[in-house]
Amino acid sequence: MAIQRLTVHAGPHDRENCPVRVSLKPEQADAGLLALRDATTGILLPCQTVPGAQPDEMELHFILPTLRAGAALTLVPEARPALCGDRVILTDVPGEKVDVSVDGEPFTSYVYAERFVRPFLLPIRGPFGDSVTRSYPVVPDLPGEKQDHPHHKSVWTAWGDVNGVDHWSEIKGHGWIAHRRFTRLDSGSACATLTAVNDWLTPDRGARQLEEERTVRFYALPAAGRAVDFTIRFRFTDGDVRFGDTKEGGILSVRVASSMDASGDGVIQNSFGGTNEGETWGKRAHWCDYYGPVNGKRVGIGIFDHPENVRYPVYWHVRNYGLMTANPFGLSHFRGDKKWDGTKTFAAGSELTFRYRLYIHADGTDKAGVAGKYHDFVNPPQVKVEG
Repeated sequence: MAIQRLTVHAGPHDRENCPVRVSLKPEQADAGLLALRDATTGILLPCQTVPGAQPDEMELHFILPTLRAGAALTLVPEARPALCGDRVILTDVPGEKVDVSVDGEPFTSYVYAERFVRPFLLPIRGPFGDSVTRSYPVVPDLPGEKQDHPHHKSVWTAWGDVNGVDHWSEIKGHGWIAHRRFTRLDSGSACATLTAVNDWLTPDRGARQLEEERTVRFYALPAAGRAVDFTIRFRFTDGDVRFGDTKEGGILSVRVASSMDASGDGVIQNSFGGTNEGETWGKRAHWCDYYGPVNGKRVGIGIFDHPENVRYPVYWHVRNYGLMTANPFGLSHFRGDKKWDGTKTFAAGSELTFRYRLYIHADGTDKAGVAGKYHDFVNPPQVKVEG
């Protein structure tokens, strides 16, 4: 039976430009559903139906413009072709990258070219069009950019000890994270979804250690506050895998634009109010945010941890010189005691999934309402589906 109506409850938090995902049964997924009408105001919201995480599941996605804490609204499905144009567009440049645009403006690129050691996003354009992440060494000579740690490529996933193989640095003997194929490249009116399958390979590229399925979802949000969701699923297809205890790693990692570094005019802030490296490095927190000036405008970028992730809330390897990583395994380094061994081994045939949200915003942490945006991720509005 097709959906008759949706009732959205804000819960105890104000919602503004909040991504909403609704799980549907296959019989509820209507290919003609292109919009949701607010039953009170008549305002129309573009929406889209996409395959879910499970084979028998579908998902409905839309952006909730405004709903105050404690309030509810009713949305009625409508077929409105005029609203179905893709706002977030993925364009594959075969063998090189996938360009991502939002409302006709370039936002980022997923770079997967074989010449790079591992895939990454670059640049991440902020609210005023300039990148909030460092471009070195991919773009080698930008004025004012620090030229250290060449393996810190904007936004990436890596780990420094996988069965003894270094998947973090790019010095001699490092491992490789090789793009194999895309299983999804879907543009959309509410979001776009990219799913890539990557092989984590030994230094000679002769053996696979594990398979990674990386899903990146880009939302049709205003430039002043954009969200990107990551679902990183490791499949231990080729034997047991040990993630070693090291600070050199991040399941999601960011290197901010050099002008944002906390060693200069930038600021690091975490969910407990810790500020800069001295109060955030090696500490656990639900989220970590890094903000500072880029071309005279204050902008920021944060990583949100998810309650279902291993060792939530995660430990943070975050530095005043511009690095921020979510690091769940480097306990002995963060605790300063080898008795705290963070190593974890996963059996052949098992899986491990991490979820994070990247939030890119104008202004500093507090003014941008980062704490509230975190609740949009982990405590989203509740939706009742009728029909």
